[in-house]
Amino acid sequence: MKKRIISLMLASVMVISTLAACGSGNAGTAPAEEAAVEETEATDESAAQTGSDTPLVVGYRPFSEKFSMFFSESAYDKEVASLTAAMLLDVDRAGAAVMNGIEGETIEYSGTDYTYTGAADLDIQQNDDDTTTYNFKLREDITFSDGEPLTADDLIFSLYVFLDTAYDGYEVLNTLPIVGLKNYRANSTAADSVTADDVTAFIESMPEALATAISENVIAPILTAEKDWCTENFEAQGAASAEEFFIACYSTDETYDAAGKDYDTIVSDVIAMYGNDYQTLGSNYAGDETYFEGDVISLAEQLLIEEKVAAGEGEEVPNIVGIEKLGDYEVAVTLDGFDASAVYKFVEFGISPLHYYGDVSLYDYDNNQFGFPRGDLSIVKEKGTVPMGAGPYKFIKFENKTVYFEANENYYKGAPKIKSVQFKESAEADLIPGVQQGTIDLTDPSGSKQAFEQIGEINGTGELNGDAIMTSRVDNLGYGYIGINSETVNVGGEPDSEQSKDLRKAIATVLSVYRDVTIDSYYGDAASVINYPISNTSWAAPQKSDEGYQVAYSTDVEGNAIYTDSMSADDKYAAALEASLGYFEAAGYTVADGKLTAAPEGARLTYEIIIPADGQGNHPSFAILTDAKAAFETIGFTLEINDPTDSNVLWDKLNAGTQDLWTAAWQATPDPDMYQTYHSESASSNYYHIADPDLDAYIMDARTSADTGYRKSVYKECLNIIMDWAVEIPVYQRQNCIIYSAERINTDSFTPDVTTFYKWWKEIEKLEMK
Repeated sequence: MKKRIISLMLASVMVISTLAACGSGNAGTAPAEEAAVEETEATDESAAQTGSDTPLVVGYRPFSEKFSMFFSESAYDKEVASLTAAMLLDVDRAGAAVMNGIEGETIEYSGTDYTYTGAADLDIQQNDDDTTTYNFKLREDITFSDGEPLTADDLIFSLYVFLDTAYDGYEVLNTLPIVGLKNYRANSTAADSVTADDVTAFIESMPEALATAISENVIAPILTAEKDWCTENFEAQGAASAEEFFIACYSTDETYDAAGKDYDTIVSDVIAMYGNDYQTLGSNYAGDETYFEGDVISLAEQLLIEEKVAAGEGEEVPNIVGIEKLGDYEVAVTLDGFDASAVYKFVEFGISPLHYYGDVSLYDYDNNQFGFPRGDLSIVKEKGTVPMGAGPYKFIKFENKTVYFEANENYYKGAPKIKSVQFKESAEADLIPGVQQGTIDLTDPSGSKQAFEQIGEINGTGELNGDAIMTSRVDNLGYGYIGINSETVNVGGEPDSEQSKDLRKAIATVLSVYRDVTIDSYYGDAASVINYPISNTSWAAPQKSDEGYQVAYSTDVEGNAIYTDSMSADDKYAAALEASLGYFEAAGYTVADGKLTAAPEGARLTYEIIIPADGQGNHPSFAILTDAKAAFETIGFTLEINDPTDSNVLWDKLNAGTQDLWTAAWQATPDPDMYQTYHSESASSNYYHIADPDLDAYIMDARTSADTGYRKSVYKECLNIIMDWAVEIPVYQRQNCIIYSAERINTDSFTPDVTTFYKWWKEIEKLEMK
């Protein structure tokens, strides 16, 4: 039985590429068919109305009813809150932050000039003392939907909520190195005096207080949670009982006898086995003994600060030094150092009204009161289901699985032309028929070949845009890939050697040649093949017109092009196999009569690839693997395809670092920072185990500049190194789509050039019903 391994990063960064889900966010489970039918009956009449009062009905995935810019968990809940909020900063269609929102700035996209306005201007100043100041100047004519003015006090209140020690939402503003934040959260000036060396020495000495803290705050909670997981999964893992499975996963005592003991006692016994040994737990839980290192460092740092405070060192800290109110409509936020990605923490940052979410009597900036009791956000959470702000619409209610909005007549960009909007929970199967039948006006069905064919049939022309339905397609913020673990696929135990790279290139060359036909067959026009391990949505993605652009793994071991324009598909397959043999031979394999007969030390003639396709081959890349497997067999190499019904089989092996090859997809962010995925010190998501000092240096260098042109050139060097290591085969960039009724929505009023970053609702105030 395998150890239970969970990577929290997988939930937000790495996702299985099964069906091409459209839109973004944690959709959850589709509502029951009966509920969907009942809801349809309740809203059909409103969607079929005509005239200026006709509501816009938008088909959505299920909500969690956490409609808060502070505490929303799913993207769908956040979009509800966003429709009611004014954002501090926004982005243009390419995903770049709009820095001059007050007067607006005109930026070209796809040959058209677009002007973007917003709630604030931002000036970034790099200071001589190695700090960076973000100066925000707010518009002076914005009011919230209840008529109250939006000022610097509302922004400061919002910042302090996110940065309070009681904040337990999903936003990560508190990860920014804001000057004074560490002291404020510890409420002591002693916090900044604790150095990394102090923490390391403290952990090495392991005093009783730290040992107890580790046991109570790391080991006990993890193992207690794993008790439930083992209960849910022991049968699928072939264990006789949950208790047996738990012991097999986590007991460190091979002689442990559980006879006569209940489950709770067993868990307590196993917790005691670990004591404060977080490294062994990390190894058993995530295949990485450093997995809980960050938690332990935080505990050690906090204990050191408490010791200093108890000894009389330091003073209480009433505010965050790096957040300053410069005027009624100006706020400055100062950070230590410079990080080009930091600005994105302020993008789509909703400015929430102090007088609604907080307590005005508890706000006095000059006397260090910020609208709520410090360390207690209960009054903020009380409004978590009923959002309010300065956005284009006012939240009215959530009823019968539908969110109801009314136009905000005070919206600073102009009152919306549609007076009421409904976000209606809908099943995937009901989305396209709903637009056709008039129960839904606009929605985002899965961008698949089948969906596109269905839309074409409804239009009667085979086209995605017609008299019935209009379609806007955008690239998904992420991409599908095939990964190769350099720790297990190498020669002589040296992942960075040229022979090891040649071995991985031998495999990658054959896999990559089958991408075109497979992706076209699975997705049709809903996806395209990519050649670099980065989403096409990123401004850092290489373009075909760029100097040095290459098709992935399209050169042989001598550096010559494998393919020519005149080659047929079969010719390319044969050429790829021949080039693969060249790489195998360079890697040290014995080749005789066009076949591999022996592998060099540390390498094999058989490698496994896991594809989480539900045990049924239901995956965009499945045909790539079957075609490559057949081709490899002709040269004496075996690619074993493992298609488990339980995707945890993949997660377990990835986190344990034992998997050879796998298929998955990355979710991307507007900023292309590569640290988490490819830096050698990233333990969370560097599943490739790539460790290249030049790559590390480039990744860190790219963070130090705000010049996107320079950063793009640096990231190109990063991509070249990753491809040279041959640890990743880029496969596809799929598309999301927005469809809307051409019969009920004025098509000329729909947001033009919708992109991954510039959503359809960014200009919702201009949208008109017929």
